[in-house]
Amino acid sequence: MTNLNCSGRHGRQTAPQNGGSRSDLLRAPLHSRVNGWSLPLHVFQPIAWLIYSFMAIVAFGIYIPLLPAPWNFAAYGLVGTAFALHLLTHVAAVTIDPADISVRSRKEYSSPMPAFDNSKHRHVIDNLHCTLCEVDVGPKAKHCSTCNKCIADFDHHCKWLNNCVGGRNYWFFFVTIFSAVLGMILITLVILFVIIVHYVNPALLRTAPQFQTVQGNGTWLVFLPAAPLETSSISLMVLAFISIILGLASLLLLCHLLCFHIYLLSQGISTYEYIVRKRQSPNPKDKEQQVPAASSNGTSTQSLGPLESAVDCDATLASKSCTFKPDDRGQASNRLPEPICAEMEAGGRERQAHYSSESPTQIIPGEPMMSLPAGWNLGSVEKPEGAGQRNVTHVEGIPVVQDPLGSSIMDTTADS
Repeated sequence: MTNLNCSGRHGRQTAPQNGGSRSDLLRAPLHSRVNGWSLPLHVFQPIAWLIYSFMAIVAFGIYIPLLPAPWNFAAYGLVGTAFALHLLTHVAAVTIDPADISVRSRKEYSSPMPAFDNSKHRHVIDNLHCTLCEVDVGPKAKHCSTCNKCIADFDHHCKWLNNCVGGRNYWFFFVTIFSAVLGMILITLVILFVIIVHYVNPALLRTAPQFQTVQGNGTWLVFLPAAPLETSSISLMVLAFISIILGLASLLLLCHLLCFHIYLLSQGISTYEYIVRKRQSPNPKDKEQQVPAASSNGTSTQSLGPLESAVDCDATLASKSCTFKPDDRGQASNRLPEPICAEMEAGGRERQAHYSSESPTQIIPGEPMMSLPAGWNLGSVEKPEGAGQRNVTHVEGIPVVQDPLGSSIMDTTADS
């Protein structure tokens, strides 16, 4: 005997649950992070600095000095401006503490944070009061589980900066991306120019005075003019090929990120709000009702639509009548069988099998539905044993919001 529970599948709820919920911050760091320099550093952070250092050495030490005048001076000015701007804004975005002003005014980063008790509070931030930071925060503040503090105007947690991006450092973050894209484009163009001219007219790249002492066209100089070192033509081209591949890969990620934030600015929303809207937006496929698989005897049942059309209990109770009319093919109508409705009338509205307005339910698309033959009741139903039968699943009418953009730089684990 199996009890049919029309209230749905357990676990599909946004409120924190005991044991294993991602909203439970009991496993969060004991101390809050001050900024991106706080330990432990994320592995992406040193990788970003290594890429920046490599491209700076390659650009200013090898390929820009090979350009003929006045193109080398123009390249020094443009690429140097982009790299200097990126360095300043990157350091600023990492150093600035993006926490809410109420959190920063406490200045107690050295003391451990209290544990989140989800038996007393459903969320970390409740009525604009953070139960972990123990302060009142702004309406757009979110508690970042990685930094373990409330971030003012929270956008996302950037792994490359090892810091949250909020209202205080968002524009530094945006200029960091823009300058990185600009610098990568300029360096890629310079290296491509050197590769093409190296095979078309190499003498154009050997205009520096130091090349007058070099014998043979197969020998090249790098780190001009301060510390010229001799290298081969093959080494110069291999390094150029590696730099081009690294530059194009970086541009692919950076341009995608830059275009995404330009779109967010045009819409006036944050990354966190964008992800929440995407999760809550209905899937077009969910609107299509799927027809269940045919049963073993060759007959099929109609897919039940939304609850309002599948079970018309209100109309049944109002009219005091209920019918169950299967057609010639054995298909079930979209009304409850007569024995069920009779039992519901006898029990009153308190026994309406969870179909009242206080416990709304919904049909999950793609979930198999079981038609109720005449004579069955909702209290206890004997599950038929036959081929092609599927277990009854429970569906709850509360949507789940689980974990960017899936970008590798973002971690929007926050609780509101």
